[in-house]
This record gives sequence, C-alpha cells and structure tokens, in this order.
Amino acid sequence: MVQIEKITSLQNPRVKELVRLRKRRERDEYRLFLVESYLGVRRALEKGVVFRELYFSPDWFLGGNEPVLLERAHAAGAKLFELSKAAFARVAYQERPDGLLAVAPQWFRTLGDLELGPSPFLIVCESIEKPGNLGTILRSADAAGCVAMILCDTVTDVFNPNVVRASTGTLFSVPVVVSDSVTVQAWLRERGIRAVATMPHTGNLYTKTDLRGPLAVVMGSEQYGLSDFWIKGADALVRIPMAGQADSLNVAMAAIITIFEAVRQRSGWTKTERSMRRVRASEWLLMPRYDRGYQYSGGDSSSCSWAWWKCSGC
Repeated sequence: MVQIEKITSLQNPRVKELVRLRKRRERDEYRLFLVESYLGVRRALEKGVVFRELYFSPDWFLGGNEPVLLERAHAAGAKLFELSKAAFARVAYQERPDGLLAVAPQWFRTLGDLELGPSPFLIVCESIEKPGNLGTILRSADAAGCVAMILCDTVTDVFNPNVVRASTGTLFSVPVVVSDSVTVQAWLRERGIRAVATMPHTGNLYTKTDLRGPLAVVMGSEQYGLSDFWIKGADALVRIPMAGQADSLNVAMAAIITIFEAVRQRSGWTKTERSMRRVRASEWLLMPRYDRGYQYSGGDSSSCSWAWWKCSGC
C-alpha cells in the first residue's frame, strides 16, 4: 500500500516551497514548475511527463476520477502528498482549485530539435507580456495544428503558472522553443518559411494574403506590437480590418483570427466546395430528427456510416 504523507500546517517546508515556485527566479533556479488542475495533470501524464511530486486535497475534488489519476502519477514515479483544505488553498493559484497540484521538471528545446514537414505551420511570438495571452495563444496553436510555437525575446516565461493554466495542458503537446529574434528570423529564411507579421497599419488584409505553404505567423507584444526588426524582415504584413474606434485587438484574439484563416486556406477548400458544404448543412437541418445521426447524401441517409458531426463531406 502506498504510504502518503499528510500535511496540515501552513508552515510546512513543502508548502513554503510550493509558494516560492510561483516566482520565476525560484522556478529557474530549481528547473521546476507547477501544474495545477485535473486537466493539466492528466494531459501531462498522457504526454509522458514524470512529476517529481503530486499534492492533492480530497476536500477540493470536483469529481470521482481523481484517485485513478493519482495512481497513474504514482506508478509513473511521482511522490504523493495529501494536503488539508487550508494547506491546499495556500499553495493553489486558481481562485477555485480542484485539489491537484503537481511539481514537474522544466524542459528546453532548441530550433534544431523541431521536426518540420514539407509545409510547416508555426506561430512566433515576440515579447508577449501577459501570461494569460501566452497560454491562450498556445492553446490555439494546438487547436490549429501548429507544429511549434517559438518565443522571441521573452518577457514572460512559458512555465509561469498562469501560462500553464491558460494553455489547458496544451503546453505538453505543442513544442515550444525560446530564442531571440535575430536567430529565429535567420532560421526561418534558411528553411524557406515565410514570416507573415500582423500589424494594424498596412493595406494587406489577412484574408487576401496567401497563408499556404511553409508559414510562420508572427505576433508582437500587447503594448508595442512588433518591433521594427520583424516589420522590416517579414515576408508579408497583414491586418485584421477594424470597423470601430479600436485600431487593434487583444494579441491572443488577433493570433486566433489569423492562424485560423491560415487553417481555412490550408484546408484546400475551393469556393465551390465551401458552397456545397453549406448546402449539405442546410439539408441536414431539414431532415427528420431521427435521420440526423447520418450525413444526408441525397438518397437513403442510413447508407452512410458517418455521424453528421464527424462528416467531412461526401
């Protein structure tokens, strides 16, 4: 049977260590970082991350799957510690914790570690300041299928607890490289990867710019945008049209809009194909409810084995 140490005192050295790991200096010194939440812990384990320690408090659990996750973490090599409700509230950084907090080792990748296919799709972020934005962009990069996220001239480190939280565990699935702008721009050029930079003052709309082929979407900081180095060195400058008084969007929102326009273009749909998909969608809405489990193909809907919500078109 697993022997689990129980901690109730807020003055316990382990509790103090967890609080210190909120600070970048402490994280960098010990090469460790915190992973809080059931989803973050689960996704880290799924990607083979071996936790040094896993702290839990049943008083904060939201469901019944936590014990299984604890067993998986322990089997993978994590030491388990049970905290009282008050002790866990002291170490948690979420407003409403769910009773799981892991200590994981940091890792570091270089540009040379990235595995690129014939048409890589990357996102490059220069000097992003807010951890929540960085985590949201990382989550969006995962959803869009980007092969990596490259951070240039970093202000916020990728292991900041709020980056980890906002990424919802995608930190463990998207390769992240930290470098400087000069090195990254030269690396992109050597590999024939076009750098498309977003900025508010250019005539090129993002929807009218070719975002297919080897591509790196480049985003700048919240306060200052992209540096002159990236603006002058980019292969294309694009803007998102703004109809109101605001001349720019939150950097995470701008990144999402731009990279998913790239996803649309890179999917290879023609105008006719998009039109046909809209027709099929309208046909589905007109079908009797009992037939909607299948993609309508103009004939006997039961002849198609694809569920409507998974169908990519006949």
